[in-house]
Amino acid sequence: MSASLETIQLPHLPSNLPVHIGLYRDVNNAPFLRQQLLSGNADFEYAFIDASMVFSRAHVLSAIFRAVNDSLNGRLKSRNVHSEIVFSLSPANNIAESFRKFGITDLTKDLLVVKVSVTPDITHNSVAEHLQQSIEGLSVPFTDTSLSEIGDVAKIKKAYKLGSLSTAQDDDKRRLELSLIGAIALRGAT
Repeated sequence: MSASLETIQLPHLPSNLPVHIGLYRDVNNAPFLRQQLLSGNADFEYAFIDASMVFSRAHVLSAIFRAVNDSLNGRLKSRNVHSEIVFSLSPANNIAESFRKFGITDLTKDLLVVKVSVTPDITHNSVAEHLQQSIEGLSVPFTDTSLSEIGDVAKIKKAYKLGSLSTAQDDDKRRLELSLIGAIALRGAT
């Protein structure tokens, strides 16, 4: 069920590019979803992200902003804006590695789904309906609270090579979040 699908208009991006985001727990059909993605099924052109690798809303929204901005400026390094979102989460320039670390796997149980309205026929209702039919899992609100329950901070810190950063205090968590956002912004900068 996609009752918690959220549609967001990101600041500094054109208003005709809303972003639809759904968060799912206990997903039972990850192998099917991954196969649809790998086979290039246009109906499944989404960013399917392993939610355990997402620290916060700001973390993933930064990656979405970067990917959409790169798309608008003709700087995509991957197939489309949705694969670019997964790639944008990675601090490295290796696309395959970014999909392994941040993308859906056959074992994914917690899934963050992102769809950018790249055409006018992609609406909140059309995305919600398709996700409701396609994802076998529990839809939960896309909130920092939900993400904090799902996110694997140790895996995230390892992926970003931030192992020594403490997360014991709220200030430490904020520093980690800012480090993640900074890594997204700076990836590939020369």
